[in-house]
Amino acid sequence: MRCTLALICICAVTAGAQSPPSFAGEWVRVDSAPARPTVAATGDAAFRTGDMGSGWGAPITIRQTHDSLVVEYVQFSTYDLQPRQRLAFALDGSETRNRVIVGHAESLQRARATWRGSELVITTLHPAPADVSSTPTQVQQVLSLDASGHLVVETTRPGFRGANVVRTSYARR
Repeated sequence: MRCTLALICICAVTAGAQSPPSFAGEWVRVDSAPARPTVAATGDAAFRTGDMGSGWGAPITIRQTHDSLVVEYVQFSTYDLQPRQRLAFALDGSETRNRVIVGHAESLQRARATWRGSELVITTLHPAPADVSSTPTQVQQVLSLDASGHLVVETTRPGFRGANVVRTSYARR
């Protein structure tokens, strides 16, 4: 009886101690939202309707080690001659700071990444302009892998009518 109980305990600990999933790789957005034409300043440029997605654009490159996750993506066109955006997150729950330059202003984003089972929860505080508010905006991104191996990023942002939740799927390139 004691051997059986010990074996059950060892199996339970082993099952609970599984390593977290790896999100490493190059990912392209799997988007079913159709592009529709618009009359824009550039002529008949197409644009997608809908949501802001994960906030990371596409494609994205993720590098992951046992203690960090780095996300890189192109924010600007090659015409803008800007480097890729690079966001680094410590996977031990400690605060990380990412300096993001959009336009002529630098923004310091503070983030924490924690594991919730097989999901990685990244909570980022985005500073508001000083003349608007002293309270930062909190954005939460939950990364997981679905049954087909797609990366799913569920992003929750505050909105005028409550929380805005968007699920963005990426396929491995």
